[in-house]
Amino acid sequence: MAKNKVYIIDVTNRDGVQTAKLGLAKLEKTMINIYLNEMGIYQSEFGFPVTRHENNYLNANLELAKMGLLKPIILSGWIRAIEEDVDEATRLTRVKHLNLSISTSEQMLRGKFEGRKTREDIIRMMTDACDRAREKGIETFGVNAEDASRTDNEFLIRFSQAAKDHGACRIRYCDTLGYDDPFTIYERVKLLAQEVKLPVELHCHNDLGLAVACSVAGAKAAIDAGVDAYINTTVNGMGERCGNADLVSVILAIKKAKGFENRYVLDERVKLSCAWKIAKYASYAFGVPIPINQPAVGSNAFAHESGIHADGALKDRRNYELYDFEELGRGEPEIIETGRQITAGEYSGIKGFRNVYGKLEIEFKNDEEAREILELARYANVHTQKPLTDGELRFIAQYPEQARKIMTVTP
Repeated sequence: MAKNKVYIIDVTNRDGVQTAKLGLAKLEKTMINIYLNEMGIYQSEFGFPVTRHENNYLNANLELAKMGLLKPIILSGWIRAIEEDVDEATRLTRVKHLNLSISTSEQMLRGKFEGRKTREDIIRMMTDACDRAREKGIETFGVNAEDASRTDNEFLIRFSQAAKDHGACRIRYCDTLGYDDPFTIYERVKLLAQEVKLPVELHCHNDLGLAVACSVAGAKAAIDAGVDAYINTTVNGMGERCGNADLVSVILAIKKAKGFENRYVLDERVKLSCAWKIAKYASYAFGVPIPINQPAVGSNAFAHESGIHADGALKDRRNYELYDFEELGRGEPEIIETGRQITAGEYSGIKGFRNVYGKLEIEFKNDEEAREILELARYANVHTQKPLTDGELRFIAQYPEQARKIMTVTP
């Protein structure tokens, strides 16, 4: 019998972009999807299908999936667990995978719904939305119990069983306020999984600095109870308030932690060697430096200054390093070169532009094609408000029609 596994569902393009005062351009969100796919991540929650300014981006990314660029990653949208959102999502986009979200705690019933909704109303709204999703041809959908960590076990189990009965493939246990600790989440998720026998998705926030610990503890609980586990992550831990569980830290914890290594199986497609590339790109796109002490990708992750540590590391790196920097793909060129720079921007001319693409070993058939791509690159620079990265330039040259759609936002 096959072992249950841990899968990663990255939510950078849904929850990460909800980081206050920050965000990503649609082209940057697309690049995140491309890098997640290269990294072997199971699923990207890539946006909001009922939010109009997302529609061109979402549909263009779904086109890229059909074309093979975004495969085998699953692209899923986030909506409220109401019939109207299902109708709108399927009318505006060609999305085939969804997560349906609704609040379940007494606090939310009192404080968010202000007593207008009962527990029975919550279950009815959710199950009606599930039924509508099946009617509309949605291939897979999970159900999110928002504020699950403050929802009592009895109702959470009843809610999750109803979701399963109406076709949900997973229940998302949302520690919306980062309230759980690794011990409470283990106990509650194990009980939930044993009672409902449905895969559990862990969505943990970092308000107490425990998002990664709670995510892996919750995943352990699901697997111990005999179901698959799915962990929500964001690149560099971006997200609302104090952020979400960091993608690279979660992967490392499952692969390297004493209680997990060789005992709990991470989706084999995950390539840790892509960690450096995606972390550096997300840092550049969000405009948020990676902390020097960030696990694996921080500049001090492999730095040794203390005499005893330096001596020990030089004798055998295993003395003071738990994992190797080569495993992370560290050492790729900086995203923006230093020294003389000819960059592609909103006022670029054709000669400088050809020089930039020449360094990427991309040739154009003729001047007409070069000018078309130049015009798109100019728009992309206006769109991102940053010098374009090599990856962005390659994408624009190779997928100009999809790039045009991604950058088109019509009020």
